[in-house]
Amino acid sequence: MFKPIRVALTAALLTIASYGIAAEMREGHPDTYVVKKGDTLWDIAGRFLKRPWLWPEIWQANPQIKNPHLIYPGDVISLAYLNRVAQVTPGPRQEAPIDAIPLAQVEPFLKNMRVVDDIESLPYVVALEEDRLRGTQGQLAYVKGLEGAQPGQRFAIVRPTVRYTRIDRDDCCDLFLKDDLDYRGRRLLFEGALWTNAFVAENGRELLGYELAQLTTGTVSRVPGDGVDTTTLVMDASAGREVRVGDRLVPVEAQPYDLRFFPHPPKQSLEYGRARVLAIADMLTSGGPRDVVALSVGSRDGVDNGTVFSTWRVGSTEPDRVKIGFERDGTLVGRGDKVRLPDEYAGHVMVFRTFENVSYALVMSGVRPTRVGYELKHPDAPY
Repeated sequence: MFKPIRVALTAALLTIASYGIAAEMREGHPDTYVVKKGDTLWDIAGRFLKRPWLWPEIWQANPQIKNPHLIYPGDVISLAYLNRVAQVTPGPRQEAPIDAIPLAQVEPFLKNMRVVDDIESLPYVVALEEDRLRGTQGQLAYVKGLEGAQPGQRFAIVRPTVRYTRIDRDDCCDLFLKDDLDYRGRRLLFEGALWTNAFVAENGRELLGYELAQLTTGTVSRVPGDGVDTTTLVMDASAGREVRVGDRLVPVEAQPYDLRFFPHPPKQSLEYGRARVLAIADMLTSGGPRDVVALSVGSRDGVDNGTVFSTWRVGSTEPDRVKIGFERDGTLVGRGDKVRLPDEYAGHVMVFRTFENVSYALVMSGVRPTRVGYELKHPDAPY
């Protein structure tokens, strides 16, 4: 009974039937492999398959794996297909199971970053204990907008950092913009931040969302009443960032993320120019393996955790110097005297947290840095 369910799910995720299972194996692979501490599903599949996002093919060859998310160091998995059968055995269950991607690399972003559609309606810190400019562990924050909260309730204190927007253009490609925000969550120009602009545009923007960085958490200790207008919050230990007036509050998420998913291609095709790299975490314009990137697509585009994209530098449009002559100014050349160059492959990214219009992904591999503005395509796209 398990096998039909397993095969059906695998086919639904990756349309395995469209690939030749044996053809996906790298040459010289062993019949079995012993899972080691530090491995990930991506690493194992990338070592033995030509496409690391086709992990379910290894699962298909190992019916003893009832739950592919519960693979442990010491497990012996079969890499023999078709008419070659290998003896497989479970390993000890003394260590944590293997995740799809390296948790340690993305955990700070899983906990601390989220995207919302509106910040004006969120409760906010209006003052701090002893009229301080900054607050930290064990100190009090006074909050407006928490009507109805009760003593003992828990909230996360977050800071609006950037606003992502998009201009829908039919003649070419969408344009994307990231605006840094001030302490009130309003646009702030000419100030550095952890993220960087993708494109500059002015009017007709569609809001993709506001990015919120979590600073700390806190517990309600006193509610408004008896002449007091604010809710009092006792702050927990912060993650190296102090709280200030204007920071917002959101409910604490019991389980903000789940890394137990399959690497898989996008579930639906995306129109060229609609899916781009919006920003690189902690970098100015580019990132490499294990860097976190923000993408301009989310759940409304069929993107979910585990979705794998390839990233591409958009091909340049250059004047045909041989035709027009090297002495002419290229900026004054008409479209008929220019040539469109092909997009250039950069690497692969895997989504690990998804919101409606924006998602976060980890750069898994690449031949060159992935940069802001790069196009997202199917992981197997040839060009």
